[in-house]
Order: sequence, then structure tokens, then C-alpha cells
Amino acid sequence: MTPPLSPPSLLPLLLVAFNICFSLAASNSVYESFAQCLKTRSNSSDNIADIVYSHSNATYETVLEQYIRNARFNTSSTPKPVIIITPLTESHVSAAVICSNNIGFQLRIRSGGHDFEGVSYVSDQPFFILDMFNLRSISINMADQSVWVQSGATLGELYYRIWEESKVYGFPAGVCPTVGVGGHISGAGYGNMVRKYGLSVDYVVDAKIVDVNGNILDRKAMGEDLFWAIRGGGGASFGVILAFNIKLVDVPETVTVFKLERTLEQNATDVVYKWQSVAPTTDDNLFMRMLVQPVTLNKQKTIKISIMALYLGDVNSVVPLLAEDFPELGLVTEDCFEMSWIESALWWASFGKGTSPTVLLDRESYHVKFMKRKSDYVKTPISKDGLQWLWKKMIELEELGLVFNPYGGKMNEIKETETPFPHRAGNLFKIQYSINWKDMGIEADKRSRSLVNRLHSYMTSFVSKNPRSAYLNYRDLDIGITKNWSYQEGKVYGESYFNGNFERLVDVKTVVDPHNFFRNEQSIPPRTIKAWNEKNEGSIPPSTSKAWNKSKPYVMIILFMAIGHII
Repeated sequence: MTPPLSPPSLLPLLLVAFNICFSLAASNSVYESFAQCLKTRSNSSDNIADIVYSHSNATYETVLEQYIRNARFNTSSTPKPVIIITPLTESHVSAAVICSNNIGFQLRIRSGGHDFEGVSYVSDQPFFILDMFNLRSISINMADQSVWVQSGATLGELYYRIWEESKVYGFPAGVCPTVGVGGHISGAGYGNMVRKYGLSVDYVVDAKIVDVNGNILDRKAMGEDLFWAIRGGGGASFGVILAFNIKLVDVPETVTVFKLERTLEQNATDVVYKWQSVAPTTDDNLFMRMLVQPVTLNKQKTIKISIMALYLGDVNSVVPLLAEDFPELGLVTEDCFEMSWIESALWWASFGKGTSPTVLLDRESYHVKFMKRKSDYVKTPISKDGLQWLWKKMIELEELGLVFNPYGGKMNEIKETETPFPHRAGNLFKIQYSINWKDMGIEADKRSRSLVNRLHSYMTSFVSKNPRSAYLNYRDLDIGITKNWSYQEGKVYGESYFNGNFERLVDVKTVVDPHNFFRNEQSIPPRTIKAWNEKNEGSIPPSTSKAWNKSKPYVMIILFMAIGHII
């Protein structure tokens, strides 16, 4: 197999050195070389010290932790970046790519941090973080209902700026306001209007990206293949997403929301069974998300379901609709609340009635916890017997939750090859597996991850097969990772996330980044690595030896410093 950047004999010692004394990683020679390169390639008046942080900088930890959203990746043993770059301009991004490549360090790209596996800010090799949070401008053109939104903006900021301009337009994206636009949209993006309008990427009409050579490209300059790839294939495999140009969608002045809960003792099994056939087929204006979780009530263990819904219309329409389609639910007018679209965004984000929309601008309103997520797709309804068996297993496991997100509607109308995201027609709903925990340490981590893996295993017979599909934005390294950035390794997780679209993504990657500069544990591999592996077993391919030769002086300095520290 092709070795990674560092020769195998050095890698274990290098990892130990980084875990024990990561502060030594930001050696003066690396920082000074990078800062000088960045200054040369940026505006000479820019103060590079304001946007480049080494570990010796007093605010390094604050900048690093600001957008870590999973406490699993904020421990003393978590590998830390040598340098953090926080660009203020597009030219800074371009220069950062060129300089990181020249020096030979990996570049991880973060635009919000809602990255369940931390691949945007953690690596087991010497790396830099390019943190996009300063690039968050939002420019709205109501004349053609389009928006240029930079990748560092959050969904909450986007929703708020749309609301400022119009009360009858919105955008179909996620319900968590602190999610970063860059990662959300480049991973496909969906929300509570998915049945009416489809995915976030279905409304991207242009984009700006920095390629491996530091060029800033729009749709015309990048070409249709790359434009296709970054709309659901994960932007970080192909370059640095600077901004997306999106089209807005119509929303009525009045929408309706409701939340209903049922336990097993209150016909929950019948409701879930019927939900599977109704939620994906009912009126496209209605989205009914369902949460399933084990609870203890009156000292009795049971299952509670919660159905949260958005209807793009008034209460007088949705109540009779569900009286006909879903009488088992028992929805009545008193269960429903009419409000504006922006108020519904607040409701879905669990803000109380009367909360000002300005809270959507708060980038700090995220409670960081230890978590693990997984995903699945369901193509045929689960039988009542199957559901009852599932309830028993969930009660045994106790701490896990499932979230069912219905498809149908617009999702059935768009071809699976239209974007890299293939999970369209034929899927009834998507499942998210969810577990959170409070205790620190390896044992708590192992225990919680073991629980969610057991439930995932129990679900095997109920979900998609060949491949067992998953959603890229619910990143899950258990599916598989690449250690050598080879095609065969990438195919394992690539086909789960992208099904048949994986091959086209590999073709695009091979053209735009043949030396695989933009990479992470689940990135798209170029075919050139596969070809080299087959013909030159055991040697370092040009694409990685080039990077190793560049980084070798810096890595050796770090290594010798670390060895001296250990001794």
C-alpha cells in the first residue's frame, strides 16, 4: 500500500510527539516561513499577525475552541493545528492555500464547526486550520430573488438577512441556526422545506472557490463538472468554498407548526407505522419530523415519539388534511400555532414565543456536548412487529434517540445524478441516530459509541442495502476512512455517501486536484493514486512524495524538538 505523507517508520513517533507536546509543533521556523509567504502574496498593508495564530499566541486556544461543536474533539490528547489562519479577504484564502501547499502542510477547512467527526479541525498529521468565520457577508438581490452568501456565515444569519428584506421569501436549509453555510450547502443541505423544495444545493446557481493553485473561480471559470461536485460532494475535497449564489423560494405570510407526543401506551406504534406511509406522500407543503426515544414515566420504561411539523399554510388547511390522511395522529386546531416563516425558524430552534429574530445572529448560542451521530435510509415501511422489536431494543439501550425525516414531494422529482447527493426517489425517510453524553474520558466515549453502533446494527434489516447508504453531513468515520488516500479506501465510504455518483466525483477530483492536497479521512481520492498503487506497490507516489519533500525539514525540526523534550 502507498504510505501516507510521513514514512511509516517515523509516523508512530511523530504522533506521540504531537500528542505529548503539541505546543512544539508551531515552531518559529514554520510560523515565520508561512507568515512571510502569506505577506508576500497578500496586500502588503495587511497585518498578518492578526489572522495567523501559532500555539504561542495568547488567543490561540480561544480561536481554536470557538467553533468546536463536539466535545469529543476538545481534549488534551486531541491533535492541535500548528497554525490557525482566519482570513479577512478572499486573497488571504488564496495565499493560504498556496503557502500551505508550498510548505507541505495539510490544510483543514472549517466554516462553522458542525462537523460530527471533527475532520475540519483535527488531523493525525501536522496540519493548519483555515477558519472561514470572518468571511460571512450576505448580499441579497430582491430583483431576482438571489443571494451571495459567504461560507463563514451561519444559517441563522442567512435567515435573518432574508427576513430583513422580505416576509414572503425563505431558503430551504437546516433548522439549527449556528450551522455554517459553507459545509452545510457543499454537503447537500436539507431542512423542514425539503418536501416542498428539495435540498439547499438545488437552489445554488453560482459559487466561488479557491482551487489548489490559489485561483479564485466562479461557475464559468471552474466548469460544470466542478460546479456539480461541490453541490453535495463536500467542498473540502476540491478546494475552499468562498461563497454560494443561491435562489430564494416562496414562503406564505402565515405558516403553521405543531408538536405532538405519544407513548406506547397512547398508540405510538400505530402512529409510527402510519407515519411511514403518510409523511412521505401527504401534501408537499407538510413536513413532519419524528423523534423516537426511550423514556421512564411513572417508573415504567417506554418509548415516546414526538412529531414536529411545519405546514406552509394556515391551520384551517392542515387540520382537515391530517384528519383525512392521518386520523391516528388526532391533530386538532388547539395543537397548532400560526406564525410567520421567521418565527417558525425560531420555533424549530427551540426559542420561546416572542423571542426576537435577532437571536439568529448569535453565533455563540450552541451548547457543546459529547456526541456521536450516524445515518440510514429507509425504502420500505417497517412492519408493526419490526417496530415492536425495535422498541424493545431501544429500551434496553436506554440512552439513544432516532430522528425520522420524511422525503417524497420534490425529492422524488429530481434525478439522483443531478447533484452528487443521490438519495432522492425511492427513499421514504432518512434516519439519524443520536447519542449525547456528559462524562469525559475514554471509557465514557467507548461506552456511548458502542451503544449507538449496536442500535445501528439492529437496524440492518430495515434500511437500504448494497450499499447501505448514509448522509455526508451526518459524517460517520465508522463507515470507513482512508489512511493512504487510495481509491479503494475511498470507495468504501464514497459509495455509502454518494452511491453511483462516487465515480464521477473521483473523475472531477483527478482533474482539479491530482496531487490530493485537499484531503481528509473521508475525502474524495484522485484516480492517480489508485493507478500508482497498482503499478508501484510500496513506493511513494509523486503526489505524496512532493508534499513530503516540502514538509520534511519542518517535520524533522518538530520531531527532533519533541524527542529532546521527551528525553
